[in-house]
Amino acid sequence: MKEARMKRELLDLVKVILEFSERLRGAKEAVKNGRLIFAAEELRVLKKGLRIGDEEEKEPIVYGLLRKEWIDCFEEIQEKLVRLMEHGVRFEPALNRVHVQYQLSVEGIHGVELRTVLEAMEVVGILDYGLARVADQIIKFVIVPVVKYGSPVSVGEEVKTGLRGTSEANLNVQPSPEAEIGNVDGDTIYSGIIQIVKFIHKCICFQNGSWVRCFGKLTWPRISELIISHFLSKVVPEDALKLTDFQKIIECTSEFESALSEMMFISASDCGEKKLTNFAENVEVHFASRKKTEILAKVRSLLLQCDFTIPQDHMSKVPVLKNGEKAANSSELVDLLFLSERCVVSKAASQLMQLVHQTLKDVCLSSPRVALELYRAARDAILLYEAVIPVKLERQLDDINQVAVLMHNDCLYLSQEILGLAFEYRADFPSSIKEHVVFVDMAPSFHLMAKEILQRQIQRVIYNLNEAIDGADGFQNTHQMKQFQSAKFSIDQVVFILEKVRIIWEQLLLPSTYKYGMCAVLETVFSRIAREILLLDDMAADETLQLQRLIHLMLDNLSFLIESLNVAKERGDSVEECLGPLDGLIPSLHKIHKLAELLDMPLKSITSAWESGELRSAGFTASEVEDFIKAIFTDSSLRKECLWRIENISL
Repeated sequence: MKEARMKRELLDLVKVILEFSERLRGAKEAVKNGRLIFAAEELRVLKKGLRIGDEEEKEPIVYGLLRKEWIDCFEEIQEKLVRLMEHGVRFEPALNRVHVQYQLSVEGIHGVELRTVLEAMEVVGILDYGLARVADQIIKFVIVPVVKYGSPVSVGEEVKTGLRGTSEANLNVQPSPEAEIGNVDGDTIYSGIIQIVKFIHKCICFQNGSWVRCFGKLTWPRISELIISHFLSKVVPEDALKLTDFQKIIECTSEFESALSEMMFISASDCGEKKLTNFAENVEVHFASRKKTEILAKVRSLLLQCDFTIPQDHMSKVPVLKNGEKAANSSELVDLLFLSERCVVSKAASQLMQLVHQTLKDVCLSSPRVALELYRAARDAILLYEAVIPVKLERQLDDINQVAVLMHNDCLYLSQEILGLAFEYRADFPSSIKEHVVFVDMAPSFHLMAKEILQRQIQRVIYNLNEAIDGADGFQNTHQMKQFQSAKFSIDQVVFILEKVRIIWEQLLLPSTYKYGMCAVLETVFSRIAREILLLDDMAADETLQLQRLIHLMLDNLSFLIESLNVAKERGDSVEECLGPLDGLIPSLHKIHKLAELLDMPLKSITSAWESGELRSAGFTASEVEDFIKAIFTDSSLRKECLWRIENISL
């Protein structure tokens, strides 16, 4: 009984296999004979029976062979249907037309209806694959010219009928001779595309809803992108006040998509497919986004093109202002809001802030959505300076030049302007964005950048001055001609460097900033030279006179520079009297003067000057005075007495 049951089961299996094999053979014959719908239906049934795509590990090997036969048959009918579709819908670019043939013949198959081809493709499940090439060429040869030209286009339909009914149809697309690319007209574009879709709906898809829907899915994403990029995005208003005029285009776009929905080309229920209406209704966002892009592009171009230099021949002709400052030209002269002073800035900074102010004025007149985007554009424009300029000018910032000074002034000016922006415009901003508007957070970074640039300049100058002083070899043996000349050359180098720095800084920096920076540099020079001389442990009489001569030479050559600091003080009284008296900012200035006097002063006079406190007030310490006396005067009872008196006074 067991064996009989197994034999019956095997017999049933063989019957099924034979049936599948015969039906596959019949399907292949049907494909060759042009009975495409029958073949397609057989393949659909056999696909389920053979579990195509749902194979199991433990099953008869013959199933695998049958599946291979099914795949071969499927590929054959698919290729046949695609070729028939290509013969049925042909594109003739030379004639600017789409030709649809309804009676088809290919490879010995005659009299196949185009409708039959579409039905077979739908049955076998390759409708989207079969229509893909047609859809692609519709876009390329028909839709693209209509959308790009945007001017009157002649879209005509020509249908020929024969004994068996309609035999062919043609869609003619003839651009007008007067058409110009870029002359966009929404009504013309929309009406042209609707006529094209009507032709597809009637002559290619035979008013079959599922076929039209499939065609729409294949083409609508690209059609909508073309319309947005070549029409809608170009007619977004450039002026916020003209946004209301865009309402007509919104209505026209909505009607266009509704007409496509009625023909089932796009889904009426799927809001995601109404891309054009969504784009048009969000015109404020697109306007703001475009405006923001334009602003940032303009700022970036401005920053990259500005060279941050002032011609030297122009600097000598710079007009002197009320407060004694000089400016490169009127467009670069700006007021500092919170310092009651004016300074010279680069054209980049000046024009950047003009653009920011204009943007914020537009914010005050815009709707909340546009205002928020423009506010962000204003912030980003300011931040672009911080991102672009330090990288662009990186090399110049490591040297002493006008570029670094102008950038310092820019950062100082921008930090001041940023602090005032919210106070100036906040009251007129749309109420919905007032709580989001913040500028003050950007000011500290620009203020810090200005300080860092100034400190880099000061440190670079100090480094160069120290290198020059190093050439004096500690001012030793200046009574020898060679050593004196070497020391004098170092002093000349120091004077030259300081004069170069004065020319650059005095013309561009604020008086208070110029005085601060120059005093810091001079303090370094005078303290270094005084320290070098006071470290000498043995000085001949001639040597002291030569050292005195070098000090007087330096002070005489720097007298003009020191005088410029006094002038800066007079010009800058409003800023804490421009940082106070020079003696407080350059303590070593008094000390170097006094050191020159000490070099030819008698021992008793030096001792008396210490006892009176004169030397202490000049910055000398007891050990410095004692070492100085030991270096100049030979050992004697008088020297011992003077040293004892100095030591006791110190105690």
